[in-house]
Amino acid sequence: MALSEQFLQEDLHPIDIVEHIAEHHDWDFDRIGDDQIAMAVEGQWRTYSITLAWSGYDETLRMVCTFEMEPPEDKLPVLYHMLNDVNDHCWAGAFTYWAEQKLMVYRYGLVMAGGQDASPEQINTMINAAVMSAERYYPAFQLVVWGDKTPQDALQVAIAEAYGRA
Repeated sequence: MALSEQFLQEDLHPIDIVEHIAEHHDWDFDRIGDDQIAMAVEGQWRTYSITLAWSGYDETLRMVCTFEMEPPEDKLPVLYHMLNDVNDHCWAGAFTYWAEQKLMVYRYGLVMAGGQDASPEQINTMINAAVMSAERYYPAFQLVVWGDKTPQDALQVAIAEAYGRA
């Protein structure tokens, strides 16, 4: 059954939908308030902290997906260069680095102006896109920071297509 079939004829708050998706995937979550939820989503490389918050004022569902990263101070310029290159490849959302908190951050805002409702599929796709992007680019970030690779070489790891069969 499609996620949206469970919500037919119901006018649900976007965070209620996120909570249902978290339960469906058996993710750990904490409903911080009526308009905010935090989850932990296990990936191949990391466990990602994902927070979604609804702003009724600007009718936007904001998502922030974070993971810890502590690059040496002298690697920050190359990491920032890498972030620019990575963001050129991201169609939805963008990465940034919060140096004070030592967090790599993927952010996205789903704008639903005019009283639009977000579908469960939209929200699920938004969360999955964040995790997939973090998983895809995590090795490249590590190669730039710890492997002394250039951003161009490290990015090839993330965007190269796999060929053949195992």
